[in-house]
Amino acid sequence: MQLAYVDEAGCTGVLPSASSPVQPVFVLGMLVVDAGRLPNFTRDLLYLKQRYHPGGVARPDPRPRFLDRILFEIKDADLRKQTCEASRRRRRFAYRFMDEVVSLLEMHEVRLLARVWVKAPEKEFAGRAIYTSSMQALCASFQQYLCERNEDGIVVADARLPQGNTQVAHSIFTQKFRAGGDAYDRLAEMPVFGHSLNHAGLQAVDLVTSAFIVPMAITTYCEGHLTSLHIRPGYAELKARFASRISHLQYRYCDRAGRWRGGVTVCDAIASRSAALMFRVP
Repeated sequence: MQLAYVDEAGCTGVLPSASSPVQPVFVLGMLVVDAGRLPNFTRDLLYLKQRYHPGGVARPDPRPRFLDRILFEIKDADLRKQTCEASRRRRRFAYRFMDEVVSLLEMHEVRLLARVWVKAPEKEFAGRAIYTSSMQALCASFQQYLCERNEDGIVVADARLPQGNTQVAHSIFTQKFRAGGDAYDRLAEMPVFGHSLNHAGLQAVDLVTSAFIVPMAITTYCEGHLTSLHIRPGYAELKARFASRISHLQYRYCDRAGRWRGGVTVCDAIASRSAALMFRVP
């Protein structure tokens, strides 16, 4: 059994101008974890949080129970900001933690899929439809992954508003029960929705999408076009450090027409640039 955890980063709103504080990219990411590895994966993530964020707990106990650390989420926005600070000590701390996060994913052979949408100023951005189509695309790649391994899988997405959850699950439902046959016959159920404070997989995919993919996408596709507070020089260093390792986490496959699918795909509304640039370091 394979478990796929899904979370979003950025927002689904329109970008009003080049200097707007609205997030310039939207990412829907998926991390695939073997169910047999999940117990150790969860404990390893808790140990990592204990080592780097010992005070981060949901209860005012100076000596919290180990398992209660799942109730504390590391703020990805703070982590991104820390990588760009003037203090070398704070930058090194953030990078050490991020390095261990990637090492954890590598050790447990976690696979990455993601859809990245780069917004253009003053252009329409159909956030609701984009979220739904992105989930369908991720599920299609997950289906291929499951077929290759001859296994079944379950998708666990970070919960949103009930109406949004229902629409996304129904979009998969219509594909599973269509007259032409089940498009996701390896998925045991429609996507289910969990709270990130209860799932190590959701916390991990949140870190990957928000702390790694978002800044890489911004420095690759938005610099030179936007002037908002989201454009930070430090993101180039972050990309240089982690682009290769994040790239190797991708699950990619060749379709029947010989085209590469899966992995991290990019829709660049600013200049229609290739997804290959995402992990290319000068």
